Amino acid sequence: MLEELKDANSYIIGKIVEKDSLILEMEDFAHENNVPIVTKEVAEYLKFIVKTHKVKNILEVGTAIGYSGILMAKEIVEQDGKLYTIEIDEERYNQAQENIKKSGLSNIVSIKGDAVEEIKKIEENFDFVFIDASKGHYMDFFEDSIKLLNKNGIIFIDNIMFRGYLYKEYPKRFKTIVKRLDSFIDSLYNREDGDFVLLPFGDGVGLFYKK
Repeated sequence: MLEELKDANSYIIGKIVEKDSLILEMEDFAHENNVPIVTKEVAEYLKFIVKTHKVKNILEVGTAIGYSGILMAKEIVEQDGKLYTIEIDEERYNQAQENIKKSGLSNIVSIKGDAVEEIKKIEENFDFVFIDASKGHYMDFFEDSIKLLNKNGIIFIDNIMFRGYLYKEYPKRFKTIVKRLDSFIDSLYNREDGDFVLLPFGDGVGLFYKK
């Protein structure tokens, strides 16, 4: 979470009332086991966009324990939509499968593997893409997934400001990732096939709209 917005985000989170026992269970698990999932305010914004844009088919890059995927999949049930989600880590993939089974949702297609390779194998088209995986490959994920994105579709990129390291001092070990993300953001602003906006909440959210 961006340090400057912690107080505002805490206020927003305090207004959110979650009644789904599985979602609460996953939040507790993530907190106790240091598993990165979307922050509460980002989760609410994610659901809002999916619902209000009447999104049908979704591609998620980075399943983790299935938290964001389940949130989105629930929103597209009425649209007879389907969510494809990719996870490279075997332990996280297995945890996600358990949570998906608990959710009772049947509209989730889980893919185990490296998204850099797996996206290229997908032949479906999507209205919405959610990227929250290896920061060093964000450009690759974007370039491959936009080919599958329908016109007027949206790509939602989470954690794009990488702990605020894009604008403040960062550990030397992150130099390459920071430079790649900064260059990626510049490229998104300069694309002619869509519009991009960068929002400073959560850990930075980037939205790209395909014309």
